[in-house]
Amino acid sequence: MTITRKNSLFAGSDGGGRTWATIATLLQTCKMNDVDPAAWLTQSLERIANRWPSAKIDALIP
Repeated sequence: MTITRKNSLFAGSDGGGRTWATIATLLQTCKMNDVDPAAWLTQSLERIANRWPSAKIDALIP
């Protein structure tokens, strides 16, 4: 699956490009699994902010 190659050109740096690619991949995974990306991201960030156990971080992946 191709993820908007043109947008990745404007990541700003190598680190920014890697971060952008990670986020884009997670959002595309949501779409492929019929998960609302905005709802998933909101829920995951809220759980992390509320001290979600690091041992269970894999449970947050769409």
